[in-house]
Amino acid sequence: MSALHIKKGSTKHSAYNLRPTFSDVQETHTIAVLVDNEAGVLARVIGLFSGRGYNIESLTVAEVDHEGKLSRITIVTTGTPQVIEQIKAQLGRIVPVHDVHDLTVEGGSVERELALLKVAGTGDKRVEALRLADIFRANVVDSTLESFVFQLTGTPDKIDAFADLMRPLGLVEIARTGVAALSRGS
Repeated sequence: MSALHIKKGSTKHSAYNLRPTFSDVQETHTIAVLVDNEAGVLARVIGLFSGRGYNIESLTVAEVDHEGKLSRITIVTTGTPQVIEQIKAQLGRIVPVHDVHDLTVEGGSVERELALLKVAGTGDKRVEALRLADIFRANVVDSTLESFVFQLTGTPDKIDAFADLMRPLGLVEIARTGVAALSRGS
């Protein structure tokens, strides 16, 4: 008797769907993690990512409840849906973690980032930098005869767009805080 030579997932009309259901599309997710504010917790959370080769695009950590000694870690990461689910499950198993929320999946969220940008220039470039800063609602927080330091708050895309416009005008340095995010509604 000869073996059947059926190509895996060859047709949609197969009696058995032999195609993998896994997606290889990379998605960006914002994950909020509520943890105990104690030494070593951040290292354990970050160790989960580095130990498995996952990338962190943005990381923000701050104490949110002084009396309860709780901190909130906001992580922006990219991966396939299966990887994101694995990250959330593994985060939930870490002992000092109280809560894990995928803000991308749970509905609307508000994401903001703060950036400081130093732009050096004179003459027309200086005037153009001020004009663009006004359009983007960036504040001048420091000024010398040769440079400005702008403060800009907004989405990461807005900050990227502002930085791209400032590069030809003399962008020298950027400092960014990382994404802070909250879900919308109650």
